Amino acid sequence: MAQPIPLTLPARDPREALLRKLETAPQDHAEALLEVYDILQKLHEHGVLDAVRGGLGSSDKLLKMLVDATNTPEAIRGMRNLIILAKMADGLDPEVLAGLAKVIPDSLAKAKTEKPLGIVHILRKFRSPDSRRVLTVMATVLEALGRGLKKP
Repeated sequence: MAQPIPLTLPARDPREALLRKLETAPQDHAEALLEVYDILQKLHEHGVLDAVRGGLGSSDKLLKMLVDATNTPEAIRGMRNLIILAKMADGLDPEVLAGLAKVIPDSLAKAKTEKPLGIVHILRKFRSPDSRRVLTVMATVLEALGRGLKKP
């Protein structure tokens, strides 16, 4: 009967492969390393590295200050309001917001340069379908806001 051939592989040191890779890295990635050195030099010149070093040295103090600042009722309310505003903005059509972003500055500039309209002209503007559409939205929002204020 055949006898199995014993196979003994030499033990492989993973650190040795890493050291070989590290030795060839400067030649393989010379251009990238030069870019990184350039970036580090610019960070050093602008004092960013000193600021990071200082921040790391006092990270416990910074974290405590941050926690203390956000652990107030005002900060908690503000964060909740930001979350609600983000949810509300999620429901808005981006085209409507883009239109508002264009129209509002134009309208404000026009209002600053032109003579104010009289009451009759303002009432005529309210008769247009576009003005009535906006007034309907405003009335609906005001009605819902009033309903919300009624509840305890």
